[in-house]
Amino acid sequence: MSARELDAARITDPALRAAYRTCRALNARHGRTYFLATRLLPVERRPAVHSLYGFARHADDIVDDLGSTAATGERAAALDRLDRRLHAGLRHGTSEEPVVHALADTARRYAIDPGHFHDFMASMRSDLTVTDYPDLAALRRYMHGSAAVIGLQMLPVLGTVVPREEAAPHAAALGVAFQLTNFLRDVGEDLDRGRVYLPADLLAAHGVDRDLLRWSRATGHRDPRIARALREAAAVTREIYHQAAPGIALLDPVARPCIRTAHILYGSILDAVAADGYAAVHRRSAVPRRRRAAVAADGLTRLAAARRRHRRTRPARTPGVPA
Repeated sequence: MSARELDAARITDPALRAAYRTCRALNARHGRTYFLATRLLPVERRPAVHSLYGFARHADDIVDDLGSTAATGERAAALDRLDRRLHAGLRHGTSEEPVVHALADTARRYAIDPGHFHDFMASMRSDLTVTDYPDLAALRRYMHGSAAVIGLQMLPVLGTVVPREEAAPHAAALGVAFQLTNFLRDVGEDLDRGRVYLPADLLAAHGVDRDLLRWSRATGHRDPRIARALREAAAVTREIYHQAAPGIALLDPVARPCIRTAHILYGSILDAVAADGYAAVHRRSAVPRRRRAAVAADGLTRLAAARRRHRRTRPARTPGVPA
């Protein structure tokens, strides 16, 4: 993380600066779309977003990357250790665990509800034992902790021009839409980990089950039933993006280009999956670099315009960054 970002956020303690840098590195390495959109935020707010992503990524790595070599008990023990550090960090405002140290500081600065972090950890823990979901309602209960609360954590950092509770449903919906997009893109990779994140009843309506997905993954053969199921899942996801979209106008104007860019780029992943013929069981679809660059350039243009307007008029509500 650049000294400029940390200085702008008034983060001066050397250990805390190092903790934020750890989070930024996780965001840059794993969250290409998310990281690109974060670059469109006012410089003083970027460290907070990196800390939120870094903590979430660290927990996810315990569940997934550690899972390739560790038994469920080992992963559960690692999550328990992280959860204890989280509780202590939020209570005391500091931690020896870098991602928790940065997160605790961000939670204090922006008065983020600690319940959002505990709900997130509950969903991470369920990943150790739950490998599929019977319907969208069950999946959405999981995604409340794994995705919706991420949007809710972000709101205090982004700032709103309306009471926060008015923007909250849209922020939660956007988090869910982002995660459903990832589930569609990563069907094959999740299957390799023993998980199916698409609702079983949606798959069954098209004659698809786990065995068919495994067969298709193992043989490389496509099946039109799978393509139809993924197409319907994409349509469900697009509807949730539609529900989330009005929330962008409720954000602090200088934060809107960031979220609008993320909204477009994640939606473009759905376009890429469709362009690949819904072959996500076999390969991970990616947004073309030219498309990413064009969306980012538009975001920069919108950001410059928002900053000019911000200098002329003060928004009704903007977040402060306390010393």
